[in-house]
Amino acid sequence: MFVRSIVAADLASLMALARSTGVGVTTLPANEERLSRRIDISERSIAGTAPRQDANYLFVLEDASGAVVGTSAVAAAVGLDEPWYNYRVGLSVHASRELGVYRRLQTLFLTNDMTGVAELCSLFLHTDFRHSNNGALLSKSRFLFLADFPERFSDKVIAEMRGVSDDAGRSPFWESLGRHFFKMDFSQADYLSGIGNKSFIAELMPQHPVYVDFLSEEARAVIGQVHDKTRPALSMLQGEGFSYQGYVDIFDAGPTVECALKQIRAVRESKVVTALPHHTQADDITYLVSNRKLSDFRVCLVRSRMTPAGLPISPEALSKLNLAVGDSVRAVPLSAREE
Repeated sequence: MFVRSIVAADLASLMALARSTGVGVTTLPANEERLSRRIDISERSIAGTAPRQDANYLFVLEDASGAVVGTSAVAAAVGLDEPWYNYRVGLSVHASRELGVYRRLQTLFLTNDMTGVAELCSLFLHTDFRHSNNGALLSKSRFLFLADFPERFSDKVIAEMRGVSDDAGRSPFWESLGRHFFKMDFSQADYLSGIGNKSFIAELMPQHPVYVDFLSEEARAVIGQVHDKTRPALSMLQGEGFSYQGYVDIFDAGPTVECALKQIRAVRESKVVTALPHHTQADDITYLVSNRKLSDFRVCLVRSRMTPAGLPISPEALSKLNLAVGDSVRAVPLSAREE
């Protein structure tokens, strides 16, 4: 298994993945025209011909048979060409000395605070391949891309986590708030947002703070919470230094987590070293290794142990990376547990 930059020939495979994501993965809509455009933008972003507000780097996970079984992406700077909305969870204090009343009420403020930051997005792995560190490879490979080409991204990186919804795509937060203003199902609003049709948000969303106490108990309970299937992804990002700072999605109230680019563990602790001939050692650990090539970026997992001279890499792994012994690689232990 290895991660590589997407190419035009991957469109059919990407469509198949998009159809299986379900509700909530807004940046991977099952829309062929939209996905074809995303592939084109990714290729132009790598070539340096896409404007900063459009730059978006899309990657796929390829298995031993050559099939595409997962996808992930990084948007260089969100909200520069169309508004980027979040709710900021805050407090409103109401007090009366005369009556002896003091109330702290949780509120939701509609903001564009995340405008211009880089976003991790479009993470999806086929259910048959959710094992053997494939999810970690697919997600964390993006950090080595950020480490190799930081000038292409903002200083802060965010990830919007999928909020709580049931098997039928019903979001309790949406039912208690959004439906009153949009008069459509959560899945429809989610889809329209995913394909870039976001003008309706500004036109219909309430511009004043929303008092959380006005929402249903079920809706209040899911603010800042993630979908059960998203918990492993959230845990993985938290292990890399990402944290929740009080921003949630306006549709399903899923949390937005953030981290300074240079403080992401895999960015901060990765090293540029030389690929050495492979030899097995008893204390080998799993490394995330990239080939550092912009136009043919590739990442795979390598069982090895760093030496003062470099990192021993097997011929099979070098083949996946399109490299040879003596070439430069960027490497970091897959997780802090293995360091």
